Amino acid sequence: MPLFRNIARLLGLLTIAALLPLSGRADQGYPYDGVRVIESQKKFKTLFNDLDAAVRKHRMGVVSRASASMGAARQGVENPGNAVYGVFRNDYAVRMLRASVPAGIEAPLRFYVTQNVNGTARLSYRRPSAVFKPYGSADLDAMAGELDVIFARIAKDAVTD
Repeated sequence: MPLFRNIARLLGLLTIAALLPLSGRADQGYPYDGVRVIESQKKFKTLFNDLDAAVRKHRMGVVSRASASMGAARQGVENPGNAVYGVFRNDYAVRMLRASVPAGIEAPLRFYVTQNVNGTARLSYRRPSAVFKPYGSADLDAMAGELDVIFARIAKDAVTD
């Protein structure tokens, strides 16, 4: 009997250990430093449109826009709303590349609009200073600091009524 109990305990522990890597899969969170997540009372489509207006208000450009949920809807598949906005501006691109050509892979910087279960939406973005920090360039850090202020203003304007 004691041998059976020990084997049962061992199997139970092995099962738990095997499932641990999957335990955080439902909501993985963000693996990077500097991510800002702002809850909104707006519906997804409203925040989607208001983000576009806020980007333009702060003289930045919407370089790209992609939405898996909107694409899926065209195929008859319903997913919670999500959209990624690529945002940048040419004068910042020039400064970025002068400071670090490898940093060019980071542009455009992104905002992420996602729909919550209750129908409201949230806005997420990674602070530009966090994005560019690994490149170790004082000029890039100065530019990213300016972009931090602009991105915070865009986010605030997008989520507020």
